[in-house]
Amino acid sequence: MEKILLLLLLLVSGSEVMAYRAMDGKVFLFPEQTAYSYVRLMPQRNGRLDAFTVCLRFYTTLTRYYSLFSLSTRYKCNDLLLFGYPNPPRISLSVGNRDLYFDIEKEQGIEWRSICVSWQSSTGVVVLWINGKPYPRKVFQKGYRINARPIIMIGQDQDSYGGRFDAGQSFVGEIADVYMWDRVLSNQCISDFFNRKRINGNVISWRSLGWYAYGKVNRLQNLCPVNYYGSDIHK
Repeated sequence: MEKILLLLLLLVSGSEVMAYRAMDGKVFLFPEQTAYSYVRLMPQRNGRLDAFTVCLRFYTTLTRYYSLFSLSTRYKCNDLLLFGYPNPPRISLSVGNRDLYFDIEKEQGIEWRSICVSWQSSTGVVVLWINGKPYPRKVFQKGYRINARPIIMIGQDQDSYGGRFDAGQSFVGEIADVYMWDRVLSNQCISDFFNRKRINGNVISWRSLGWYAYGKVNRLQNLCPVNYYGSDIHK
């Protein structure tokens, strides 16, 4: 049955639907600004969250702000949101519709960026890593719990549960290696992501990804392919 699911390919209402399938060496390309192009990611767990770690890689030349990872629930449209700002360079994390900002280093030319962010309800501690570098920790939304049954997507920022997109917030460029866990990862596991070792998220995993693509989205080979190695898999 698992082998059948891995090969399953359906076309539904103009969207491309794929069963859980490895995306190693692949990227999603969002070629232009729209209010309708996005990829919905199907979580392997749908319960409430007391903690999380999200990691991904992205490549863009945008000079405006853009959504990187959007998790919306029926109660909070930005229950978890990662947002990028080029001028001045910033990353914002939203939890429970509240925003936290990190000033980050300006890019030296155009290149892929790798990012991980973790948060824990019991302490409120947030850790942001970019290209393997941890930024000073902050405390945010201590005691909060992210709601159940999320809609998770890349390419757009949800201003309602699964919709109300603004083209001016859409992502244009390439996104790859999206992972999410329902806990704070150890420093060693974070290091493995940045060093391109074998990992496996237990909420979202690029190595076994369920997704729906809408609008102008391309699934392509990565021009700078990731060569995974090692045997450790952090589930």
